[in-house]
Amino acid sequence: MRTSLIAAALALSAFAGAASAQSATYAIDTSHTFPRFSYSHFGLSTQQSRFNNTTGTVTFDKAAKTGAVDVLIDMKGVDTGFTAFNSHIQGEDFLDTAKFPTATFKSTKVVFDGDKPASVEGNLTIKGVTKPATLKIVNFVSTTHPMNKKDVIGAEATTTIKRTEFNAGKFAPYVGDDVTITIALEAIKQ
Repeated sequence: MRTSLIAAALALSAFAGAASAQSATYAIDTSHTFPRFSYSHFGLSTQQSRFNNTTGTVTFDKAAKTGAVDVLIDMKGVDTGFTAFNSHIQGEDFLDTAKFPTATFKSTKVVFDGDKPASVEGNLTIKGVTKPATLKIVNFVSTTHPMNKKDVIGAEATTTIKRTEFNAGKFAPYVGDDVTITIALEAIKQ
């Protein structure tokens, strides 16, 4: 279930671009990039958690309307807000971080609407299982950072996955199979 969030975090990063004269590479700002995930808990509430350690790169070319994303999420960095549950969710029935300590998202296509990326298609790998995932970008900004004066991109993207498809489906459907992943991302031009 927590596994799905990772997928979203990876996919969000995916509004960057392929190599061209205007193409730039951005490193994910690990202090401002957090994939979050939410799911129904027995229909009683919507639980929300996040992954604290995400790295990777985004390439972006506004003129060519291209991009690419390569993201790695440390699954052991899951943060449910409760230490005992962090350990539980890392167990074999869910994230199985002993065998699969990381999840990845690698873009295959970035779809633009005008000058801005609107969605990122790619492959999400969780627990050794790779599935296609599409992140819908709900906010995208390319600007100069007001404090460090470097070129930055920022975005928020979302997708929904089924945790059972990633071998993390214990207690489904009572604990929701659908996991919504939302990724808040910032990346600094290299």
